[in-house]
Amino acid sequence: MSGYNTIAFDAGRCTGCGECMDACVQAKSEDGDLAHSRIRIVAGEAPDTWELAMCRQCGDPRCVQECPAAALAKNAESGVIDWNAETCVGCLLCTVGCTYGGIVWDESARHVIKCDTCGGDPACVKACGEGALKYLTTSRIYNEFGDLEDLFVPGLAGCQGCNTELLMRHTLRRVGPEVVLATPPGCVPGMGSVGYNGLTGSKVPVFHPLLTNTASMLTGIKRHYQRQGRDIVALALAGDGGAADVGFQSLSGAAERGEQILFVVIDNEGYMNTGMQRSGCTPYGAWTSTTPVGREAHGKRQDAKNLPLIMVAHRCAYVATASTAFMEDYYAKLERAIEATHRGFSYLHVYSPCTTGWRFPAQKNIEVARKAVESNFVMLWEYTPEEGLHLTRPADDPRPIEEYLEAQGKYRHLDADQIAHIRRHIDENVELIRNLCARPAASPLPARTALT
Repeated sequence: MSGYNTIAFDAGRCTGCGECMDACVQAKSEDGDLAHSRIRIVAGEAPDTWELAMCRQCGDPRCVQECPAAALAKNAESGVIDWNAETCVGCLLCTVGCTYGGIVWDESARHVIKCDTCGGDPACVKACGEGALKYLTTSRIYNEFGDLEDLFVPGLAGCQGCNTELLMRHTLRRVGPEVVLATPPGCVPGMGSVGYNGLTGSKVPVFHPLLTNTASMLTGIKRHYQRQGRDIVALALAGDGGAADVGFQSLSGAAERGEQILFVVIDNEGYMNTGMQRSGCTPYGAWTSTTPVGREAHGKRQDAKNLPLIMVAHRCAYVATASTAFMEDYYAKLERAIEATHRGFSYLHVYSPCTTGWRFPAQKNIEVARKAVESNFVMLWEYTPEEGLHLTRPADDPRPIEEYLEAQGKYRHLDADQIAHIRRHIDENVELIRNLCARPAASPLPARTALT
């Protein structure tokens, strides 16, 4: 069974402008009549709301079941519901069966019409300036990696809704069995990566270093295997506390030497495994157990440490930021990071919301992660010494930062001045990243490489 690409609709971003319908008509007809549009934006029940009538390319399509002439069929390669004009008898039973209004009668053409995704390059998506329509291609992850072995055993322990297990499983599945894993104290070993009662929680060699020496221990392991002539990935899955604070000395040293390590930081903005204490990556204004909120205290007083940019200053072979809400972006960066470990140090900084420490419902994890990126609170970019730094997701037209802050209980106490401070900090960071992106990569300094 395969996964398929699809067009997604965000009703909250739709303004009812109709640009998508115009684009569809231009792509699919010659007279420009909106009656020929395969996509229709219709008024919702509430004022100033909009809904989408379009073929969803269903996995178990009712229209196909209703068609007595077998004129409709699910394309096993593309996932599109194909319509065959040669066998269609025009009975319109398909239009009755479709719940989404996705196949309709075109009076002038004298046959039904429906979306075919423009062969995988939908015109409506490109025309939507509000971002209400997106063409999702994350099925690639399932198709390419779905059959690979899950290298973590079932039943790992973790808070309900936590994305850390998602990252653990996806990362190990892609890296593969030729790996030695280091998980310093934090949520990753807390979930069971090193196991319980004498049994390991992973199917690959794993060890539990101190917070302070993860990168230095991986350095020794990588060099040991190199001397044996064996190519393995030396992988760390560490929290932001173990990387940005007490573990920074060994992390910085390994990056400065260009050790061939893949260091993945799962940033949940604090020491969440031990009681939700603040870390250097905890943002300004956030509540934690060590930055409480009361009559005198109003959350953390300092801005977060920008650890990814600090790693760029080390001239690592590869540095990137990622988010659990954009797994296709993460997989693309993971691919590049693995490849870069053959030349030097690779660093991935993954922003992963914590349902417990951030105080939001478990089912809202991906929503919170997505709002962080869409508001520019988190920016997605990648860097190599040869190519410089560039964004992998545009920073234009962001969501209001209030939408992100209001989604979490740890920011519930913020006053207007604190929100203004956060907004200024975001604007400064966006300007900084854009300025770095504007710098040409001509005559770059080489990445640091390790002596073997």
